[in-house]
Amino acid sequence: MSEEILVDVNPFETRVALVVDGRLREVHIERPAGRSLRGNLYRGRVERVVGGVQAAFVDIGLGRPGFLHVRDFHGVRVEPGCAAPDISKLVRPGQSLLVQVAKDPLNGKGVRLTTNLALAARTVVLLPFDTHIGVATRIVDEDERERLKDLVTRLRAEAGTPYGYIVRTACRSATEALLRTEIRRLHGLWKRVSRRYGEIAGAMAAPRSAAGFTGNACLVHEELPVPMRIVRDFAGPTTRAILVNHTDTFHRVADYIGQRLPELAETVAHYQGRTPLFEARGLETAIDRALDKRVPLPSGGTLVIEQTEAMTTIDVNSGRFVDSADLESTAFTTNLEAAREIPLQLRLRNIGGIIVVDFIDMVDEHNQQAVMDALHGAASDDPARFRAAGFSQLGLVEISRRRTRESLGRQLCDTCETCSGRAFAKSPQTACYDIFRALARRAKVPECASEHLVRASQRVVDRLLDEEAAYLAELERDVGPIRLQVEPGYAADQFDLVSH
Repeated sequence: MSEEILVDVNPFETRVALVVDGRLREVHIERPAGRSLRGNLYRGRVERVVGGVQAAFVDIGLGRPGFLHVRDFHGVRVEPGCAAPDISKLVRPGQSLLVQVAKDPLNGKGVRLTTNLALAARTVVLLPFDTHIGVATRIVDEDERERLKDLVTRLRAEAGTPYGYIVRTACRSATEALLRTEIRRLHGLWKRVSRRYGEIAGAMAAPRSAAGFTGNACLVHEELPVPMRIVRDFAGPTTRAILVNHTDTFHRVADYIGQRLPELAETVAHYQGRTPLFEARGLETAIDRALDKRVPLPSGGTLVIEQTEAMTTIDVNSGRFVDSADLESTAFTTNLEAAREIPLQLRLRNIGGIIVVDFIDMVDEHNQQAVMDALHGAASDDPARFRAAGFSQLGLVEISRRRTRESLGRQLCDTCETCSGRAFAKSPQTACYDIFRALARRAKVPECASEHLVRASQRVVDRLLDEEAAYLAELERDVGPIRLQVEPGYAADQFDLVSH
């Protein structure tokens, strides 16, 4: 596997692309008015506590309060079948909290907050209010898991601190010296955060009292800018190039690599080509394709991806592909291709939440299991938490993917002014009949005008003069003369009726 990280910086926008084996795998976009806040630490003030939803709304200085659910309080453990503790017993209005942004604002809502603080480095994550040591689930070898856990336990003892850690997947390729250095850096970072917050040292001994200080909402710690964050999280032994088109950003990335990942220093380059970086690598086209709802499959089938407010649905169609053997074989081949493609599309489009996939019906249970295995295999390197249930009785597969930021479509697109987000608009035929009804209503009004002007799109006017000409002539006998006027800027279902 070969990876590239491409950083495209402009005064109005920063984009970072992760390309794996020549294919765009992720794209991160930041604009001045919509910078990611995920990972930032804030000193917030509780505005109100709502027992009905078991949540607190916390002012962190962003205008819209953040949402802190009871399950996101440090120390709260809710066992299956048990009720969560009453949030009013954990926090009160006016109280100060040290909180971290877990999710950026989504769908017009405020940020999602947590008091389970985590400070990330490339190989480990520091948990200042915990003591346990965990290992990333993607590290499946039990011997390796034990080795890494013992190593971090020993390094923690060397540092003389009680903090908890999560060993990240990248730790598999890290040396002991690098791991020791990163742990020390995280300790230093936490000390700076503690000083900035004030008397947080007392909360370290009693984590659940991390609340309890007074003061105004403010930023305590800001996460790395998106180029360095992507480099930290994705650069590794398989990275063959990190290209940056912006001089200042190139120097910052090069300095970061030199300090944290010196073995990758030679991969960093300042792109100075005449053709824009993303265009030169074909990424502009790839991003545009990621906004289409139809995705072609190798054999001729297609995926149809529909993103709605509540969930995302994916329909698998065989298209023009028909296996000469039998319908089961056709369905299995298409479904297998779809299962390999769906996780890639979800990651590229950054679609999270609930996803329901309607695969082509299959009878053979072994084929169904093979499709599920392919689905899980294709999602194995997705950094977002990915879970998929087996085939339901209706032949549907439910997927849950962690959502931490807006999807690519919601970032780059706006609600269609023509259809108002319905994804369809009235046909010219329907618009004609709406016009007829409007004219008929005018005819029933006393002292109705004797002449009417219909302003509509070219397609509607053409239909009125052709397929609907007979109905229009009949209506003229009842309401009087009707004139038609083409309005080039009108949508197919838009019209005005002016009576004189």
